[in-house]
Amino acid sequence: MSEGRACPLHYRYRPEDLTREPVACDADVLYVVGGLYGNPLALDEIEAMAQRERASGHRVHLLFNGDFNWFNASDELFATINRRVLDHDAITGNVEYELARLGDGAGCGCAYPDFVDDAVVERSNRIMVRLQGIAANHPELQQRLARLPRYRCLMFGGLKVVVLHGDPESLAGWGLSHEELGARGNGQLASWFRQTGADVLVSTHTCLPVMRALEVDGRQRLFLNNGSAGMGNLAGSSAGLLVRIARSAPSEAAYGLPSSLPVSAALEPVRFPLSPWLSLFDALWPENTDAALSYRHRILGGTSLTQEQLRAGTGISEEII
Repeated sequence: MSEGRACPLHYRYRPEDLTREPVACDADVLYVVGGLYGNPLALDEIEAMAQRERASGHRVHLLFNGDFNWFNASDELFATINRRVLDHDAITGNVEYELARLGDGAGCGCAYPDFVDDAVVERSNRIMVRLQGIAANHPELQQRLARLPRYRCLMFGGLKVVVLHGDPESLAGWGLSHEELGARGNGQLASWFRQTGADVLVSTHTCLPVMRALEVDGRQRLFLNNGSAGMGNLAGSSAGLLVRIARSAPSEAAYGLPSSLPVSAALEPVRFPLSPWLSLFDALWPENTDAALSYRHRILGGTSLTQEQLRAGTGISEEII
């Protein structure tokens, strides 16, 4: 397969391994932030959201689950984004994996499926080449990125919360995408819950948000994919999304899942100021450059996914397989 579509063997792992080394998370609120894409205005807002939670008496843990780099194609912004993110907890995405290991033949490492247009794949490969050139100027940050794990299991509220970038079999897997779950239903997701023993699965990578609440073997399980924290996700909206899992209720603006578990789970909007971000993006990626062609329309107005379509999968379904 061509660069950008292939899934390298070193991206792969086994679902059974994901919960073998759980780490206690002594917090009241867990933010999982996927797909920041190098947006410093979104990062400002995420840290401000966490600070507002702390002001309300909540202990907050931030975990970035990959692709926090992408549009930050200058030495200054590359260094700023990585140092700020790595002050928090983080796992690697395919972008960080490829920035830390130049020239492994994976292209952007996105492992794009067939429904993604070839032109998008080619542009992503070229974006990665440009960003790798900048990363090479920062060997200390490359080393820190190389040490990031590919997944994390947290014990939060007595539950096993598995945080991934792609899916339970690959760092860049698309099995938890809006498209795959819409086409194939929840059977594979239920199987992954059985294999991992997780109560909650959290992923990103696949561009669009999606949520599911399942009954698997008599136990409720929750799945959340935030789409992107640094770009718009829904039709007519430029707001990013992050995953919030907490002992308290989400905000009124959140997209929540029905939960009988001792935590709430929701996608919280990240309402960063669009104008300064667009000005910075345009300076880095002017008209007709690869990132502008692939992403500027989404930065301005979100995607074609509606709120109704996002909410359609949030009701509890029973999986007996």
